Amino acid sequence: MPDTDIFRKAWGKFATGVSVITSTDEDGKVHGMAANGIASVSLDPMLVLVCVDHRRNTYKRIRDSGRFAINILRDDQVTVAEHYARPPETRVGGPDSDVVITKAGGAKIEDSLTFMDCAVFEEFTQGDHTIFIGQVEHLEVGEGKPLIFFESKFNEIAHDGTPPNWG
Repeated sequence: MPDTDIFRKAWGKFATGVSVITSTDEDGKVHGMAANGIASVSLDPMLVLVCVDHRRNTYKRIRDSGRFAINILRDDQVTVAEHYARPPETRVGGPDSDVVITKAGGAKIEDSLTFMDCAVFEEFTQGDHTIFIGQVEHLEVGEGKPLIFFESKFNEIAHDGTPPNWG
């Protein structure tokens, strides 16, 4: 069996977008975590998934509230991603972006590239994570380029205006 460091390094070779999964507690306080374990599941009904480690505060918040939001970040929101990537006890101040609570209770990071407000549709426990399937109840799409995560670093898409040569 490979060890966990090699497993992490292997997945670090897969470039992903960067999202922040947000939830609220019973007092309306916003909780969030940076995540790249998200995916589209279905168009009809409109379903998405997020994988959440059981040790994360967000796990308990999603279980208790039955809701979560996916905020896909723009390339200029590195400091927002870094804020939510840190353990809560080491965060200083708030993120460099306002957070707005929607009518349904979702926590929207202002200026994110995409926002999806979801109700938990189903969940599956696998290993040390739970896969939450959420039904999208509200969706907003903004403009800009995505923030990318590759080899444990935040990056942006390089584009000089020239179309790629696919051969």
